[in-house]
Amino acid sequence: MIKQILLLCSLLSPIFIYADEDFISHYEYGEMLYQNPRGVSCLQCHGDSGEGTTIVEFRDIHGKQAIKGSDIRKESLQAMIHAVNSYHKIMPRYYLTEEEVKAIYDYLQEKNRVYLSQLKETNTTE
Repeated sequence: MIKQILLLCSLLSPIFIYADEDFISHYEYGEMLYQNPRGVSCLQCHGDSGEGTTIVEFRDIHGKQAIKGSDIRKESLQAMIHAVNSYHKIMPRYYLTEEEVKAIYDYLQEKNRVYLSQLKETNTTE
């Protein structure tokens, strides 16, 4: 009986030693924050991948107008940290920590990996 317990412990110990402590991955955490950081989703204005979307269209004395969310796929981490923690005319201030913004930034970088690499190739060949 003791030999069986020791054998079981030796077989299970690598699982406990090398187990990941995180409940969700860094990518999943960034995705979750991007979808709903503080009650107002980033993707509602910046789109599914950060490409920017039209928030609302309206007509006024100047004709058809639109308020659009900006394309944030090419933004630097520092620019994103500043943007989410500053006041804007339309975008709410989120009060996110640098770690939370980094998770969103990394999520968008991974999600747009192909787009950003093509953009980089285009800029270096010109």
